[in-house]
Amino acid sequence: MPLTKFSLLFLATGLAALSAAAIEIGDFEIGGAIRANYIYGDYSPSGGDEAQRGDNGGDFELDVFRINLDYEKGSFVGKAEYRWYNGYNFLHTGWVGYNFEDGSQVQVGLNRVPFGVGAYGPANSWFFDQHYYVGLSDDMDVGVKYTRSYDHWVVALAYYLRAENSFVGASEESARYSYDIVDNGSPYSHYSEEHQFNVRMIYKTLHETLPTDVGISLQWGQLAADGEFAEDSEAYAISVHSKTLYENWTLMLQLTQYDYQADYKESAADENGIPLDDDLITMGAYDFAWPVAGKGLIPSVALSYKMTPEIEWIDSITFYNDYSVILKDADGLNDSGLNVTGMAIARGGWYIYVDYAVSNGNYFVGDEGDVYGDSYLDSTVGDFGANANDEWKGRFNINFGYYF
Repeated sequence: MPLTKFSLLFLATGLAALSAAAIEIGDFEIGGAIRANYIYGDYSPSGGDEAQRGDNGGDFELDVFRINLDYEKGSFVGKAEYRWYNGYNFLHTGWVGYNFEDGSQVQVGLNRVPFGVGAYGPANSWFFDQHYYVGLSDDMDVGVKYTRSYDHWVVALAYYLRAENSFVGASEESARYSYDIVDNGSPYSHYSEEHQFNVRMIYKTLHETLPTDVGISLQWGQLAADGEFAEDSEAYAISVHSKTLYENWTLMLQLTQYDYQADYKESAADENGIPLDDDLITMGAYDFAWPVAGKGLIPSVALSYKMTPEIEWIDSITFYNDYSVILKDADGLNDSGLNVTGMAIARGGWYIYVDYAVSNGNYFVGDEGDVYGDSYLDSTVGDFGANANDEWKGRFNINFGYYF
């Protein structure tokens, strides 16, 4: 019998209560997390109790239950993470590696692509920023990554054979963690990712008052077409980014140009026989796929302030504001902005996000006014593609997380 969100919540809460810290077994360390969301926002009522793109308002539900496995023996290391959501589950991380004497490391397997200012992009909130939703932050792919630090430099080189697999869910191609180009049979989904190369170089200034990391990230890969409706193509992204510290303040900046070069054949059409637009391509994650803009510019700014209040039950509070926008090159595609104001509260194994997000083009922030037509271009939806419902909507979100 499949696990429901309620049984997962009960199981994970019990495990969290029993586990004050990770469990060590030989060279392995086992940990995990349980997270749940409270949501209230600009969502249309569905007439039922089921979640609708982040719930209809005022709902409390399971976010994720995960198990982590870390391995270290001598110079050999490894990491694995598996996640369960309501209705689908997948492998998030799975790699083995080696630490060299010069401080460099190699990872082989499902690992995080080195691109951008940090692991989660220029963001502090539970929502991340718009880079994530077009596959350009916290992206997990299958390949080999080498990192090395020397003098003021941190350099990462990587080759990825393909994107991560789809695991268990209702969809065939989108039961995965990070956003990838997918081919699931819908009109704009005739491509998959392969043979991707990444280079990231970060220079650390080590300034006494304003230590700053300045970097550049480069990405190029092939897009394998199904052959019937599209031609093989390629994709690239280039980003400049920085991270600056000043006392308790942190400022992250990133500017990214990306191009997923879809090349649909004249015979490729939607449900109504309308030829496909090369400016759109389908990406999937979290058991759902939807078109995004194939080409755009993403500026992103994330500012945070961390304090340690004299409160016994709080270790730290981080206040932040994250802003990002997808500026789309194609005519007829409305830009998609996202602003998140919030704070993160840490206490022992607890980490709680309290966010208010507003967006005129994030699929998970509000759905008021969305209308689904017979085809994608006939629809009026606030999203990362055409964004025909170009109205600002809000979502208040509290994410309760316990890590063990």
